[in-house]
Amino acid sequence: MPLKTYGVLIGRAVDTRREGAVDTPHYQIHLTDDQGTHYRASVNVRSQEKPSDLRYLVSEDFRHPVTARLEGLTGGWNTLPSGPGGPNLDFVRGSLFDPARMRLLPPDVSGPDNDLADLLDHYVRRAVDDASARLYVFGERWGPEKNVSDKVFGFLPGNGVHDIHMNQGNSARFAKDDGVWQDGGLLLHFPAQSRWVAVFLAFQSQTWHTDDVTGHALVPDGTLPAPGGGAVRIVAALVNPRGQGAEAETVTLINVSPDPVDLAGWRLVDRLGHACTIPPGTLGAGACLALPVTDGARLGNRGGEITLLDAGGLKVHGVSYTAEQAAREGWSVVF
Repeated sequence: MPLKTYGVLIGRAVDTRREGAVDTPHYQIHLTDDQGTHYRASVNVRSQEKPSDLRYLVSEDFRHPVTARLEGLTGGWNTLPSGPGGPNLDFVRGSLFDPARMRLLPPDVSGPDNDLADLLDHYVRRAVDDASARLYVFGERWGPEKNVSDKVFGFLPGNGVHDIHMNQGNSARFAKDDGVWQDGGLLLHFPAQSRWVAVFLAFQSQTWHTDDVTGHALVPDGTLPAPGGGAVRIVAALVNPRGQGAEAETVTLINVSPDPVDLAGWRLVDRLGHACTIPPGTLGAGACLALPVTDGARLGNRGGEITLLDAGGLKVHGVSYTAEQAAREGWSVVF
């Protein structure tokens, strides 16, 4: 079953704590909201299953429509209902980043700038020093724990967020936590710089190909490349055609491989999950193909995501665009 209480905590970082590299260590963040409520964000830096090193990706200039969807949320904890179109995170369906770009880091080793705790410290300490910065922590809520002080920072009552990592495609041992549109993550907003920084984490035991309803793994991890590493990719989209109608919207594909690819049964999916069937045919090596967006799928001008699925329903590639990118009428967005 999915996480019991999924959402996003919005607050100011005031302190941090590292737990070393033994047992199941975490990088701990002490936050407060605008009402003075205290929280602890507990970020995994080591997996309980081997291999223990986590996958990570940092985007230092994160541009994605999810940041606009966070506008209007209040400080503190915000429960998020499951489903597309909102500010929820989903590593598979949300096209937040290219999973093929994720790298590995050990949890905590001697020396500077060489482990996951160092990486988190680099960005979070900057937010601690900037009173205007705000953290957006996605995961599962725990507490408030009445009459129980926080075990790390000592505030009362204990209260916070954990599971700040990918929460689908788990091994059988942790499959009970699987779900869609409930992935964890850490977004840091620095208003003075008009900049967002995003940190995404995943375990090596998790797979990138998951069921659209349950979030369970469809294939064992490593048997297929992560989305973004395949032969066919989305390279452009005309999301704001000239005129009032949406019938001229197009998505352009390219086959980057040396072999032709049969597109029979493939689909394009918009940010709300509406699918557009790709006409059957073969895309030659190195060839591009501009596809009309049909069947009720829409590419909204306020930002969105586009997902490419193969005949088996597995994600091949995905991209996102912001309202700013879509603002120029008649111009294609290039990815």
